[in-house]
Formats: sequence, structure tokens, C-alpha cells
Amino acid sequence: MAVQGKERLEAQYGLLTSIAQEAGVSLSTVSKVVHRRRDVGRETRARVEEMLARHGYIRAWESDAEKPRQIIAVFRDLSGPYTLEVVRGIVDAAGELGVDVLTGTTGRRSIAQWLQRCVSLDATGLIIVISMLSEDDQRRIVEQQLPVVLVDPLSAPSSDIPSIGVTNWNGARDAVQHLLGLGHTRIAMVAGRSHSLAGAARLHGYRAALEEAGIAYDPALVRSTDFDYDEALAAARQLLRADGPPTAVFAASDAQALGVLEGARQAGVRVPDDLAVMSFDDTLVAAMASPPLSAVRQPFEDLGREATRVLLQAAEGRPAASPRMELATSLVLRASTAAPAGP
Repeated sequence: MAVQGKERLEAQYGLLTSIAQEAGVSLSTVSKVVHRRRDVGRETRARVEEMLARHGYIRAWESDAEKPRQIIAVFRDLSGPYTLEVVRGIVDAAGELGVDVLTGTTGRRSIAQWLQRCVSLDATGLIIVISMLSEDDQRRIVEQQLPVVLVDPLSAPSSDIPSIGVTNWNGARDAVQHLLGLGHTRIAMVAGRSHSLAGAARLHGYRAALEEAGIAYDPALVRSTDFDYDEALAAARQLLRADGPPTAVFAASDAQALGVLEGARQAGVRVPDDLAVMSFDDTLVAAMASPPLSAVRQPFEDLGREATRVLLQAAEGRPAASPRMELATSLVLRASTAAPAGP
């Protein structure tokens, strides 16, 4: 079955290439007509549709209507609290729609290999979470019409590949405004890496809130780390040992916030009495931390649901209304934030 699926895809790809040459248009234009995109002229669309019908081209979603559907969800790893929440959202949403989910990571299999795996399994499509797509990967997705949806991509993808995330800038700005409202003026940030779209947006939101409050940005109060515990712990140690330590820290993820809490404990700094800690994500571990973390909540269930919905629509030839979708965040206040202590 896998071999048959691969052979069918290759045959149809060859057919579309021939139709593009015959019609005197690009393969991308033929792909847009196949997927019923709106950005193709009426005469060109009619000419390509006529050739598709004449050559007996059958759209994948029309030929396999009764076949059980399977999607693939690929992650960088399956260890962090963020990943587990997104997995749960995708699996729950797919289950409601009667779709099976195969999960995997890029640790042992590259994105290019997962794209090939999607073809060989004759899967409906692929959801890729927190990834950096190469130009070759993006070209293959577009040219071979592989239904793919990106969740929190590290870099901006081609406009032909839909992506889903959250309002990172607004969420970070809200978090810092909360700390400012409590009276904090020396607010540090344990940020994500600059190459991450989400990490960069959260840092920009942090800076925007400070600027709006008339507080100058101090790069000495910012540490960029991976979205993980160990590096955040090291960053927290540096911040708390420095001259003029912060009275509040905004962490770009729950895993980083847990590292900050441990750094404070090791330094004998009480949270929230001596240090307010604010997080971003609000995964299950946020409420179980000691003290429970105030956090910017990502709508993980909705992320999974929308990624699955957009993917299935793409597989049926219905393109996303917009190449980029952002879901709203919200603020959840718990015991890790309080007004700064007196002098």
C-alpha cells in the first residue's frame, strides 16, 4: 500500500508537470488550480481544469473518501511540557474527527525524511511543530502539493505553507505590564533564542511594555537561552548574583520559569517576596510549581484543533483563509507574582 501510494504520487506529479508545460504556466499555478486557490485568473483556471479533466486527474480527497485517515505530527522532541500539551491538543482534535495520529521527532529522522514518510504511508498530511524548514523542504511541499501545517515555526515559511501560533507579542506585553502594575521597574527576562519567531516576538513584547512605561531597555537584564530548564537555571544564577539584581523575572516558557524558581531557591531569594516570577505557556507544570506560576496561557487545545482542521482542509483542496493564524493568549495570575518588597 505504501509503495502504491508513492507510485501514485509520483505519477500524478509527473502528470501535473506535463499539464503545466502544455498550458504554458508554472507548476505552482497548476497546483493552485488543483487545490482551488483563488489567486488564479479565470481563463487560466478554466484552461488548466479542462486539461486536468481530459487527462483523468483525480484529486486525492475525491478518490480516497472512504479510506481511514492518518496524519503525522512531528516534534523536535517529546520531553518538554509544551510539547506534551501540543501533542494532547492534536490527538484530541484528531480523535474527534476520526483521524489517527502518528507522532515522531526530528532527532533521528529529518524533516525531509518525514515528508518522504508521509508519502510512503499515504498519510493525509503532516503537522510540524517548532521546526526550521530548509528551502528544499519548502519547495518540495509546494511543488508536490503535500498537505503540511506548521505550528510555531522557528522561521517564517513560504506563504504557500500555512502556520499557526499565538499572539506572542501581545502575551509578553501583557505579562510585563502586569509586573509593572505591581510596582516593579527592574524586570529581567529569560528569553528564547533570537532565531525563534516566538522567542523574538516575546522579547519585543517585553521591550514594548518597558518603553510604554518610560523604562529604558537594559540588555544586562536579558539572557537568551533555549526553551529549557538547565540553561534558564544558569541564567537565573547570573541575574541574581549581579550587582543590582532584578525584583521580577519574565521567563519565555514554563520550563525556563522552573529554572528561575530553582535559581532563586539556591540563592536564598524568596518568590514572590523578594522576586516575582512570570511565565509564558501555562502548561500543567505551571500550576504545580512551588509557588504556582503566574503565566501567559497558550490555548493548546485550540492550537491542536486548528492545526488539525487546517491540515484536513488543505488535504481536501481548501486552502487556509490566511497563511498565518494567531490565537489569543490570556493572563493567569497565581502566587509567584506580588508587589516588590520595600527598601
